[in-house]
Order: sequence, then structure tokens, then C-alpha cells
Amino acid sequence: MKLISEEVQNAEYLVEETNGKKSYKIRGIFLQSNMKNRNGRVYPKEILEQEVNRYNKEFIQKKRAFGELGHPDGPTVNLERVSHMINSLTPDGNNFIGEAKIMDTPYGKIVKGLIDEGAQLGVSSRGMGSIIQRNGANYVKDDFYLATAADIVADPSAPDAFVEGIMEQKEWVWDNGVLVERDIEAWKQEIRTAKRRALDEAKLKIFDSFLKKL
Repeated sequence: MKLISEEVQNAEYLVEETNGKKSYKIRGIFLQSNMKNRNGRVYPKEILEQEVNRYNKEFIQKKRAFGELGHPDGPTVNLERVSHMINSLTPDGNNFIGEAKIMDTPYGKIVKGLIDEGAQLGVSSRGMGSIIQRNGANYVKDDFYLATAADIVADPSAPDAFVEGIMEQKEWVWDNGVLVERDIEAWKQEIRTAKRRALDEAKLKIFDSFLKKL
């Protein structure tokens, strides 16, 4: 499974004021199915619909559907970087319309300040999944897992090379219900299977491999 990030098209930031208090929201198309997107990927509607239903049930309805400010490099949401909470994600043809409230967290305050100053911000979805090539496109398979429907980014129009290089270079696997990088899982497996007399040698080899990746 690889980390998959998609630019959200046509999302807008709204500022509403009631009794002198401002309320900041994001609203627009958060996810799209049955079409080849700018990254050459296609999300079959039945797969995306099934995952959105799970996301609604497990996250939105329980008020824990958060998004971050910036380009996270992993599949889990870092609560220290949360800037908004997604309140709804509903189907509209092949699209899924979302709405999120900018929160009064440290990063949420940064977003509010940027909006007040007229900054142009974008929105990017984040998920995990395997991909199969077919008919000139990369089709997302049925193991797709939606991590968050929207992160707030400063460069939603970043070239594909940026997304591929930063967001999707790592592979992830499930380990007892937790997503971990494939390298870490491979290292753990190597230690488990090493013979007793070769254990120290295996640990040194893995440590050397880790240092080379720094």
C-alpha cells in the first residue's frame, strides 16, 4: 500500500460572522470517482463509496474526522497539527461534497490568519491503497483506506513529481491494526527469523541500513 494524496478541486473557504464572531469553513468537492484525475488515477465509485461510508461512520459521526495544515508524510493524523474538523461528506453523482470547520487550535489559528490576509490555500485528500494499471490509468484497488478527506496545503497545484517524491515514495503495511512503513516491518521480520547465533549480525545489518536512510 502506498500513501496517496489528491488535490481537491473547487473547494472554497467561507467566513461567516454572527454577533461579531467569525466562523471559518471549507466547502466543496473533496473526492471524485469514475474519472481519471490529474495524477492519472481512477477511483471506482463503489470502492470510494464504501470507504466514505466507513469514514462517515467511524470518524465524522464521532466528531474525530480531522485534517492537518501542510503535507503530512504518513497515513495517520497528528493531533498536534490539526487545523480543522470535517463535519460532512455526502455523495453527489460521482463526487463527494465535503464541509469542514476551521478549529481554534494553534494550526487552525494560522489558517484563519492566512485567510484573513487573503492567502490562496488549497485542499488535499490523503489515503492509503494499492494501485493496478489498466487502460492507460492507475486504478485504486478495494484496499483503499481514507485517512482524511481534506488537509490544508499552500501548494495544491504542485507538480506530480512533488507528490510522487514526497508523499508516495514509502510503502506501508498493516501490523496488528496499525499502519507502519514497509522497511520497519521488513526489519522486524528479519530479526524474528534470524537464527540465534546470527541475531547480532542481523541487528548490525539492520542498524547499518537504517543509518543509510537518514
